[in-house]
Amino acid sequence: PILYSYFRSSCSWRVRIALALKGISYDVVPVNLLKDGGQQFSAEFKAMNPMQQVPALKIDGITLSQSLAIIHYLEDTHPNPRLLPQDPKKRAQVRMIADHIVSGIQPLQNLSVLKQMGEKKTEWAQNCISSGFQALEQTLQHTAGRYCVGDEVSMADLCLVPQVFNAERFKVDMAPYPTITRINKALLELEAFKVSHPSRQPDTPAELRA
Repeated sequence: PILYSYFRSSCSWRVRIALALKGISYDVVPVNLLKDGGQQFSAEFKAMNPMQQVPALKIDGITLSQSLAIIHYLEDTHPNPRLLPQDPKKRAQVRMIADHIVSGIQPLQNLSVLKQMGEKKTEWAQNCISSGFQALEQTLQHTAGRYCVGDEVSMADLCLVPQVFNAERFKVDMAPYPTITRINKALLELEAFKVSHPSRQPDTPAELRA
């Protein structure tokens, strides 16, 4: 497999965690979202992923984009360890939390949106993340065990950790979100979350390396 990734992309990080958890080795092709006006806009990359976004994964003779679609494919083809619970209610909760983050928070503070916000970009990102986290904190108080849904790592957790990383980057006050903070801390102790961290990627700038 070949993963087209950017070290700080939260969508790419979700996929890196899934690959690590499932023990799938892969090669990384870095796509720098800032350099050369954004390498994702090159004709070569656009031919592979018309959305001009990372991640993209070449695997088993196909090219997939969209992080959750990629993770679902990995779940279907490499079922262990499981990232979706077997219980239908818990399964729905995992998908709900994942969707909450990947649809309701992350796109609103994504690079393409922030570029349009100009000087207000930090304030915009903080507001989008805070309002999303207020709802997420309430949801997690009903679903969480050690992790987002019970005590097993799930697709929801793969979405949570990169989003908290974004929140910290934009200096969001995390004090009102003790459940999110607790779960994030527990997940960052796991090896798959460590090796996939933005500070440990081949394209991580020297000053940001762990």
